[in-house]
Amino acid sequence: MTHTTTDQPTRRASGALVPVLAFAGIVVAVMQTLLVPVIKDLPQLLDTSPSNATWVLTSTLLSGAVATPIMGRLGDLYGKRRMLVLSLAVMVVGALISALTSELLTMIVGRALQGFAMGAIPLGIGLMRDMLPREKLGSAMALMSSSIGVGGGLALPAAALVAQHADWHALFYGAAGLGALSIVLTLLVVPESPMRAEGSFDVLGALGLSTGLVLLLLPITKGSDWGWSSGTTLGLFAASVVVLVLWGVFELRTAAPLVDLRTTARREVLLTNLASIMVGVSFYVVSLVLPQLLQLPKATGYGLGQSMVVAGLLVAPLGLTMMFTAPVYARLSAKYGPKVTLILGMLIIAIGYGSGLGLMNAAWQSLVIAVVLGAGIGLAYSSLPALIVGAVPASETGAANGLNTLMRSIGTSVSSAVIGMVLANTANNVGGVAIPTMHGFHVSFLIATAAVAVGLLLALFLPKQSRPAQHTQLRASSEEEAGIAHAEEVLRGFRGRVLDAEGTPVPRAKVTLIDHRGRQAGATLSTDDGSYTLAVPAQGAYVLAAKAAGHGPHAASATHAGDDRPVDLDLALPGQTVSD
Repeated sequence: MTHTTTDQPTRRASGALVPVLAFAGIVVAVMQTLLVPVIKDLPQLLDTSPSNATWVLTSTLLSGAVATPIMGRLGDLYGKRRMLVLSLAVMVVGALISALTSELLTMIVGRALQGFAMGAIPLGIGLMRDMLPREKLGSAMALMSSSIGVGGGLALPAAALVAQHADWHALFYGAAGLGALSIVLTLLVVPESPMRAEGSFDVLGALGLSTGLVLLLLPITKGSDWGWSSGTTLGLFAASVVVLVLWGVFELRTAAPLVDLRTTARREVLLTNLASIMVGVSFYVVSLVLPQLLQLPKATGYGLGQSMVVAGLLVAPLGLTMMFTAPVYARLSAKYGPKVTLILGMLIIAIGYGSGLGLMNAAWQSLVIAVVLGAGIGLAYSSLPALIVGAVPASETGAANGLNTLMRSIGTSVSSAVIGMVLANTANNVGGVAIPTMHGFHVSFLIATAAVAVGLLLALFLPKQSRPAQHTQLRASSEEEAGIAHAEEVLRGFRGRVLDAEGTPVPRAKVTLIDHRGRQAGATLSTDDGSYTLAVPAQGAYVLAAKAAGHGPHAASATHAGDDRPVDLDLALPGQTVSD
């Protein structure tokens, strides 16, 4: 995979950039919980069977899973802001379609378009990496990563209030309005990133991944309806394995793949993505259990008898705590690194679920559980993009974070299926109505605790972070420290200046590093004084090729011994003018 990078943003980002991008993430996350208050009424509202009504939720999940890695890659290729606006625009169209119909098929189409916006989360993280100075990056990415939980938590009481006092279609009009506002703010405040990956979009890879994900997630989300041992469920699981294996083989042989599986297989990336699945599982359990426990009538002996709106308000601190955790994460990560904050977050989640087993007897206890879990999930979610960004090149940020967001979505999908099955199998049948039991709630919390324990084990095996710049850039606390971190980053590599025939520095010249197999190993743009720096992935012989508008190209061979001494190499462009 070829790519182009710049070491610093070419345009100073507005102070409103982070809030605007975080707002976009919150708006997108609202789509996930928008219909939670009216789930039980959907069959009646859409004049269909309960099994058909679940497609209104499943379609959003499937389209979001498919869109997330694809939009990340398109953002790397053609501009992250452009793809962010496109994602939000598709969401607005989908919300308006849903607002204007009560017909099942049309509603499913609208909901699928709304799920398309899930790609906004990794695109926002990528824009932050490209545009922000290093000392602000950690807390900004933490807030963006947590926005999915913040939006989900805040949407519950708001959606419940609307559903209780207005026509349910007003939910979609509100979502469309929020999406339109986010588009306007993005266009006014967020500049386009200068980073671009080279190459073309991997259409076959996108089709293969989309097919494999649909085949995988369909039986996960519908298995309880179809039967986990049914031929349909098992056949789709088997088909997903075949398709994803074939897709992986194809991606490994593609010059510019949709997902760089070699990068994904790196220990730090692989373990982070696997841990993300576990965090996704734990996050969704509380969202499924607490609202039901709070709304069950007191006549059951364990229900807390709260209204839909009050239940939403008691769960809302889950999202608020996640949001307020972002600056705390930044301080902890700056001192100890994102690996430590991920471990700490998972420990807090485990404490929250463990103590929650004995805190289900009063409404205020649900509030305590929400706050503790919000703090833990906020720390864990905030750590994930920092770990990914620290392990991949800048031009792959969108695609890599898209894949990581997908892993979290798979975790929530698995959580929804498993917890739904547990609550259904442990429910009491009262007058033909299935009533969840306290035993089912306890088992659900134990499953969440087990998932966190697995995630914690995976996090412990993450490589210990030393001082490479991609990690130190997230930990630098001032411009001066950021400069030192950048100097350390290029210690093992080439450095120099790009000059013209008269020895004048050439700014914004593209310098490409090519290895002995003819593959691009890195690229950058020269600064205003013509300086460039390029780290090398390993010792060996390289070619450095430089080109700039108005000058002929130039290439020079050089060898790096692989030690900590940089190789100084100035590149002189020919003096003749060439057409752009």
